Amino acid sequence: MTLVIVGASNPEHMESAVAAFEAAGFTRIHELDGAREGDLVLGVSDGGAELLREADRRGINYWLIHDGDDDGHDGGTFQRAHHRIETERRRKELAQYLRSRDRPLITCLAFGYKNGAPADAALVFDARFLDNPYWVPELRDLSGRDSSVAEYVMKQPAAGRLLEDVERIVVDLLPLYQQKRMMHVVVAFGCTGGRHRSVVLAAELARRLRETQGADVDFVTRDID
Repeated sequence: MTLVIVGASNPEHMESAVAAFEAAGFTRIHELDGAREGDLVLGVSDGGAELLREADRRGINYWLIHDGDDDGHDGGTFQRAHHRIETERRRKELAQYLRSRDRPLITCLAFGYKNGAPADAALVFDARFLDNPYWVPELRDLSGRDSSVAEYVMKQPAAGRLLEDVERIVVDLLPLYQQKRMMHVVVAFGCTGGRHRSVVLAAELARRLRETQGADVDFVTRDID
């Protein structure tokens, strides 16, 4: 089963996003108790913070999507989203991407702790022990996608050691997740804003894991474009 929870900055955006998932073969449900086998989508309003807490309390695995601007709700779908949608094309891409899978998918996710940790990550690593490129004037306005920032982070020996350990853990655990029919494993790296250190580490881990046989690998930056 794949459950996608969709929040939005307004009801129109939410309905459009849910409709995109329905068009891709998801079945719409209206409450958590409606969860069953198959690919499901649940739209929430008013930030959905209480519903998300209830899903976490029950141990329900889900993907969290937010469509549009910040809705201003503390602990809601915008703050905690795994993916944020800005365009109709992105809605359609995500609807196809999040469907149930025959091959396992490893998502290497970069996020900022200032916006909250992702709820559905299997493994979360805090990168704030590394020196922060934010405090280097010529790097501050760049991101971990830029080579100069990547070089700054990766020249720190602790970054390489962390990645070696994480890669080994993921490769060892992936077959065990598959035995439990958990076909999507999220490995998340967090730093303060989700712009520099976490992006470098997630991108580098994705590069290394793409050599893993029998698995797909994705690289996602939650808090930057």
